[in-house]
Amino acid sequence: MSKSEKEKMVAGEPYYANAPELAPLRLNAQRACYRYNQIDPKNYKERKSVLKALFGSVPNMFHVEQPFYCDYGFNIEIGNNFFSNYHLTILDTAPVKIGNDVMFGPNVSIYTAGHPIHHEIRNTLLEYALPVTIGDNVWLGGNVVINPNVTIGENTVIGSGSVVTKDIPANVIAVGNPCRVIREITPEDKAYYYKQRKLADYNII
Repeated sequence: MSKSEKEKMVAGEPYYANAPELAPLRLNAQRACYRYNQIDPKNYKERKSVLKALFGSVPNMFHVEQPFYCDYGFNIEIGNNFFSNYHLTILDTAPVKIGNDVMFGPNVSIYTAGHPIHHEIRNTLLEYALPVTIGDNVWLGGNVVINPNVTIGENTVIGSGSVVTKDIPANVIAVGNPCRVIREITPEDKAYYYKQRKLADYNII
């Protein structure tokens, strides 16, 4: 039995994005995002209910600032205590899995969608999608872009404006375009809240 275009898409195989079976699924996500982005910010329960119906898996505790955009929604899985600032965009043609206690700055973009390099193949509207996985306790700074087929390890920090094109290990700080590891995160980092500014100076720790 041959696979549907949706099954090919989720499996990371070449598929046709203009397939009739996919259009209503995208429209459903577009309408859900439209509703979500129009809700009065004080109506927190209504906002959560829209995303719970849209996403594939959600916890009880999460917060996504408006506006938010995605392709399908059902491929998005978020962990507990997830927070995203304004203008999160997730092109979830493949699964996007986000761990617990993850924070996103504004204008974060996650792209699982891709197109063939050669124009003749690309013009047939053949596409592919590869998953993105983000571990627990990750912080993505503002304007970070995550490309397809990337895994970010737990406890890692990605600096603002970075473009992540390959896997980033756990427990590191990584920045740049393309994003590269600059150093490990160590126990000594617990003493500071910003560069050399110590928490102890404010009687916090």
